Amino acid sequence: MGNREDLLAGARRCLMEKGYSGTTARDIAAASGTSLAAIGYHFRTTRALLDEALVEAMADWGNELRRTLAVEVGPGASPEERFEAAWTRVIESFARLRPLWAIQFELIAQMDRSPELREAFATANHQARIGLAEVFHDLDPVADEAQALTLGAFYQTLLGGLAAQWLVDPDRVPSAADLTRALRTITAEFTT
Repeated sequence: MGNREDLLAGARRCLMEKGYSGTTARDIAAASGTSLAAIGYHFRTTRALLDEALVEAMADWGNELRRTLAVEVGPGASPEERFEAAWTRVIESFARLRPLWAIQFELIAQMDRSPELREAFATANHQARIGLAEVFHDLDPVADEAQALTLGAFYQTLLGGLAAQWLVDPDRVPSAADLTRALRTITAEFTT
C-alpha cells in the first residue's frame, strides 16, 4: 500500500474508534504510519480525508448488506418470509457496525456547517436508495429509476429509524417479526 491508501485505512480505523469529531490529524498519521504532511499532500485537509474514509466505509457497509441479504431464505419463501429474514439480518448487523451508524448520526448534526459533507451525504443517500431497491426487490434501477428511488427511500427510512432506535436502546428495538406484523396491518388497512 502507498501513503494514500495507508492514510485512508488509518482514517477508517480512527473513525471507528474515536468518531468523526474525535479524530485528529495526528491520530490518523499515527494509525497509518505516515507523516502529517502526507495528509496535506494527498487530501489537502484532514476533513477531506475523513470524508473520503467515511464514504468508503459506507460503501463497504452497502456491499456487506448486499452479501448479507443475498442469502436465500428458500425457493418457496413467501414475500413476508423474505422481508422478515432480510430485516432480521439487517438488525443483527447493527451490533457489528455500531461505530459507522454512530458516526453518521454524529455528522447529521454538523451538516449545516459543512456544505461539502451535506453534498457527500446527499449523493450517498441517492446511491443508497437505489441500492436498497436493488437488494430488496431485485430491481433494475436503469429500467425504472423513479420506482427504485421511491422504494429505496421507504427502506432507507425504515433502516435509519431502526438504526437510531438500536443506538439508543438495542434491547427494545423492534424485531423483524414486529416489522412484518406492522407492515401486514398497514397494508391490510390500505386494501379494505
